[in-house]
Amino acid sequence: MDVALFLSRFDNKVDRKGRVSVPAPYRTALAGQAFAGIVAYPSLVSQAIDACDMARIEELANGIDSFNPFSEEYSAFATAILSRSHQLQFDGEGRVVLPEPLIRHAGITEVATFAGQGATFQIWSPERYEVYEPEATEQAKEQAAKFALSRHKGADE
Repeated sequence: MDVALFLSRFDNKVDRKGRVSVPAPYRTALAGQAFAGIVAYPSLVSQAIDACDMARIEELANGIDSFNPFSEEYSAFATAILSRSHQLQFDGEGRVVLPEPLIRHAGITEVATFAGQGATFQIWSPERYEVYEPEATEQAKEQAAKFALSRHKGADE
C-alpha cells in the first residue's frame, strides 16, 4: 500500500455544524485507503489537531503496544492518543465533521488551516498557525545549523 503524503498549506471554511472540506490533494493522497476518511486527535505538542490515515494510526498503536502493557508509559500514550482519536469519515463532498473537543482544543472557529507534515497533517486555527509557523521555521533553521555543524565535525575526524 502506498503511504499517504501530505504537503502544503490550505485554509478552508468551517460551517456551523463543524464540517470542513479536507483539501483535494489530501483526499487524493488518501484514495484507496481502507477507511474513507481521516483519524484526528488533539496534538500533544501544540494547540492543533493531528490527523492521518488509518494505516498511520495503526503504526502509532503498534508503537504504543511495544511498551509494557502495565506501564505508565503505555497508559499515558494510549490515553493521550488512542482514546482521544476520532475516525472522521468523508461525506459525499469530501468533508468531515470536526468533533467539538477537537475544535475547542485547536481554537477553530470559521476557518481551518491544514498544514502538511509528510505522513501526517495538522489542522489549526489560522491565527494560531500564523504565530506557530515562523517559530517552527526559526527552530528548524537552528536545528539545521547544528546538524550541519555536527556532520562537518564528523567528517573532519
